[in-house]
Amino acid sequence: MKISIPSLLPLVLFLLLMQLSKATNGDFVQCLKSYTQNSTSISQLIYTPDNSTYTTVLQFSLCNLRHAPLPDSQKPLVIVTPVDESQIQTVIFCSRRHDLQGGGHDFEGLSYRTTTNISFVLLDMINLRSINVDLATTTAWVQSGATVGELYYSISQKSTTHGFPVGLWGNVGIGGLISGGGYGMLLRKYGLAADNVIDARMVDVNGKILDRTSMGEDLFWAIRGGGGSSFGVILSWKIKLVEVPPIVTIFAIDKTLEQNATALIHKWQSVAPYVDKDLNIKIQLTCILSNTSIREDKKTIRVTFMSLFLGRIDRLLPLMQLSFPELGLIRENCSEVSWIQSALFFTGLPTGASLSVLTNRTLLPKFGAKAKSGYVGQPIPEEGLEGIWKLLFLRDPETTLVMLTPYGGRMSEISESQIPFPHRAGNLYMIYIGAFTAGDKQHALNWVKNLYTYLDPYVLNSPRSSYVNYNDLDLGTNNPQGRTSYQQASIWGKKYFKDNFNRLVRVKFGVDPANFFRHEQSIPPIML
Repeated sequence: MKISIPSLLPLVLFLLLMQLSKATNGDFVQCLKSYTQNSTSISQLIYTPDNSTYTTVLQFSLCNLRHAPLPDSQKPLVIVTPVDESQIQTVIFCSRRHDLQGGGHDFEGLSYRTTTNISFVLLDMINLRSINVDLATTTAWVQSGATVGELYYSISQKSTTHGFPVGLWGNVGIGGLISGGGYGMLLRKYGLAADNVIDARMVDVNGKILDRTSMGEDLFWAIRGGGGSSFGVILSWKIKLVEVPPIVTIFAIDKTLEQNATALIHKWQSVAPYVDKDLNIKIQLTCILSNTSIREDKKTIRVTFMSLFLGRIDRLLPLMQLSFPELGLIRENCSEVSWIQSALFFTGLPTGASLSVLTNRTLLPKFGAKAKSGYVGQPIPEEGLEGIWKLLFLRDPETTLVMLTPYGGRMSEISESQIPFPHRAGNLYMIYIGAFTAGDKQHALNWVKNLYTYLDPYVLNSPRSSYVNYNDLDLGTNNPQGRTSYQQASIWGKKYFKDNFNRLVRVKFGVDPANFFRHEQSIPPIML
């Protein structure tokens, strides 16, 4: 099971990939028809390479163009787009009957391709996207195929003073985003999306539909940040809505190296994680061309300070003057908007746009990208930042992106073991490294690896940590053909989950000992 994550890569769908080893697509399709009450209905939801619409459906799923075009050996033999939960149960039954395996997660394109040349079937959850907001209980049930934008829009239709701390990009899918943690501009106030889940519905390996009570607290713990694709098919999440003021303040200020950006970032590291939790100031870094650059090639680094403040300008300005006067924030830099308008802003849309645009799944363009992540525990000195600039100058302008997301606030108040996501107190900020892969793809991949290696002395290394929703196969993979040892899986697993990886392994053994739900970085069922 897989999903898309926000950043350089605005992926869209919620998908389950299942490997097919013995059966043919005809065997599998016949099984679906035989064990579905309405075989005509299921026939309309099945796509094989013989269907004229197969390529269209697959291309809609193919979001990271780094992997395009897909060779035939990596394409699914069957795509299924269920419209109700019983059809998912049938897919799992037929997958097991014909010796298929399930799993996957999508920042490396694994939701629509295989890296092992093993035939597989794709379960596309796009039709399961209903959202039911209940203000009486300040909760909502959200099906896994819904997007962040659809959730935000649904909340806005019921309330101007409620929101949810999930993603930045509107067309990112909810299902896997929450199962890996999920963060947005509200994380310093309310934590992760997974921190605010109070129930879930899922289909387990036996085809049973479980809720929090029937799955038990161990499994409920595991799917909130441990990657749901290792344990079953997440059908829907029950989330707790959070309070937001009717008016919030946003700003985005650009600075270049010629405008003292290096010193500003150095100071930001000691401000953003500790300031009032109502304030989130994140940073985007990229190389650009500028007439004010002192370099012969006219390259410089643009540093964009992007902020959401849960309050009005009159309260923000004194706070910034006290904590970060060097940025020089003035009233003219700020805009007072509703929280839902801020969601438009951070998706890259005008705050005056129609709110319904958030429900447009094709609004943002597709492109190819490679990404890595890490966590910073001590401020990077100015000379360390200058080394980053040197590497950014090696790429063409605006072909890379480094993002710094501050933690602190609520993120430091939650225990590392509360859910599988362990990156809490002690993390100043998360650093994201991304490169567009159009043109010289290998150069882009090497550049990302080189910057990742350069940062080794400046990031937390016990072990060196990464965010599972920015899944990175360079960290290590399971054995696709056989049993994966605990030692092999822990190489990548402890980078994502630290010591929580051990509990995830025990949960996996208890609910899926035969390892039906598996992929390149799924939790292995090894008894410790």
